[in-house]
Amino acid sequence: MLEQATQLVRGAVETGRIPGAALGVVRLDGFTEMFCAGVKNLQKPGVVEPETLFDLASLTKVLFTVPQILYLVEEGLADLDDPLSRFLPELAWMQGSELPRRTLRELLTHVSGLPAWEAIYTWGGESHTLKQRVLQHRWEVGPVGTHLYSDIGYILLGLVLERVRGQNLASFSLPEGFCFNPTRPEDCAATEQDPWRGRTMQGEVHDENCFALGGATGHAGLFGSLKGVLAYVHRLMKGEVLSPAALAEMRRPQHAERALGWLIPQPAFSGGSLCSRATLGHTGFTGTGVWMDFERGYAWALLTHRVHPSRHRETGILELRRAVGNAIAAAWKG
Repeated sequence: MLEQATQLVRGAVETGRIPGAALGVVRLDGFTEMFCAGVKNLQKPGVVEPETLFDLASLTKVLFTVPQILYLVEEGLADLDDPLSRFLPELAWMQGSELPRRTLRELLTHVSGLPAWEAIYTWGGESHTLKQRVLQHRWEVGPVGTHLYSDIGYILLGLVLERVRGQNLASFSLPEGFCFNPTRPEDCAATEQDPWRGRTMQGEVHDENCFALGGATGHAGLFGSLKGVLAYVHRLMKGEVLSPAALAEMRRPQHAERALGWLIPQPAFSGGSLCSRATLGHTGFTGTGVWMDFERGYAWALLTHRVHPSRHRETGILELRRAVGNAIAAAWKG
């Protein structure tokens, strides 16, 4: 299934648009194909391999935070329509804000009215203090139903998880092939030469807010290998990660753009135009992406570090993702 898709990825690497990539597909029967190209760091030796850890960026939202919230629901510790105030009673204390009334579901599906982003890392202070500042910040909250992709919403969801579980996200148990705050930088694909930190990120989370908040948040921080990502989404599709009811809820469209966290097919969908309507997908800013076609019974992942050495250049990643998704769908022989 990867022959044509492999040519597309190889071309992107050989022309220097992206420094390295790991591409793979897995079918429900377990058959897996993988292809890797390029280097982990343009300044150091080391080629990309199926075990190379990529900074997954916003894939953290759907591969970690969404399932973890659903675990709370499965255990009777939360309901998707519970307000934030149930878990974070001090949130926006004495502000008269609507934020404490926003529900887990509204945050998960990006319709809470919260802003997309804030430069939290410039506020200063230790990660524990910054988390408290996030809870007390006077966030401007728009009307419920406003479709605005929000990192802030998922940062708050991460704080809900920490509060209910009584531990930092970095201490949560993760599937094989995933981690927060990697201990061996040489195993990781480098990201950006960061002017704020004054160094090239390799084994450190690229997202500045996540870094300032301790390296593991609800919106970013997860690292994963191609082997790990494919194995996890294979188990997810087979119903081995979530209960049948929770999996059905995760897949159910919540509005025109999204299921629970995941994007659903629409014009210019990141997974291409040939996938089935029963496809879920998501991407990460660093150049990562994963898609699951439940109708046809396969999933695929394209992990790149297109922000290496800088985010401020055109790499063609949007077009590459769609072309790869269409090539895989066209090669499907189900």
